[in-house]
Amino acid sequence: MPAPTALHQQPDEFIQDVGESTPLPADDDLLITTDPTSNPSADSSSQSSSLPLPPPNTNPTNLDTEMTTIDAEGRPLFPPSTDTPLAHHIQTRKIPIPPHRMTPLKSSWSKIYPPLVEHLHLQVRMNTKSRAVELRTSRHTELADALQKGEDFLKAFTLGFDVDDAIALLRLDDLYIETFEIKDVKTLQGEHLGRAIGRIAGKDGKTKFAIENTSRTRVVLADSKIHILGGFGNIRIAREAIVSLILGKPPGKVYGNLRGVAGRMKERF
Repeated sequence: MPAPTALHQQPDEFIQDVGESTPLPADDDLLITTDPTSNPSADSSSQSSSLPLPPPNTNPTNLDTEMTTIDAEGRPLFPPSTDTPLAHHIQTRKIPIPPHRMTPLKSSWSKIYPPLVEHLHLQVRMNTKSRAVELRTSRHTELADALQKGEDFLKAFTLGFDVDDAIALLRLDDLYIETFEIKDVKTLQGEHLGRAIGRIAGKDGKTKFAIENTSRTRVVLADSKIHILGGFGNIRIAREAIVSLILGKPPGKVYGNLRGVAGRMKERF
């Protein structure tokens, strides 16, 4: 006698009758689906409707391209970017002042600091103990090269240029300062050096003024050092005239060359 929990087996004759009465579908009608609720006895129309749908597109790059607008030529149109405020970094710079220029600096201080504060929006302080001028940027500073322009302005003043001439460095971008010594051109000592300096300056400074007016530059004679302020091409004209005087060329010939250069400059401009 079988146990009460044993499975009841159907007779072999009933199994064979069921297998013969149930027709199998042809190979063309086979359809494999992943839908558990699909009814295998449904017709082909209901089976075709039970096809799995494609998964949704979750790629973030495709979402971005769908959100952007495309123009007539097929190029994407992106919205304008918003300006984010950058972190402001405070920079400081200290310009040393030679001892012989401290007195002119104090006397001309009322004309020196207004261009730095009003035009460049820098913070300026004169430190008499360390004999230096300190510059510092602030949140009001707009120009990226404001600190460098302020340093060039003060260095031009320490070299001996007037305040009005040095202010041009703040307003123009194509001005430079070139410095060289007489010994760089020719080795001179004693009285020969003094005569060379005298030829450059001329009587009452007439030769120096003629060079400045012709080449549109400013020249400073500081002992054996020569400083020239001006544009690139103008500095070259003034340097050639000064080198000719150092080498011993008579001032009359230098004047003649300067007149020729001045005529060519007028024709050019």
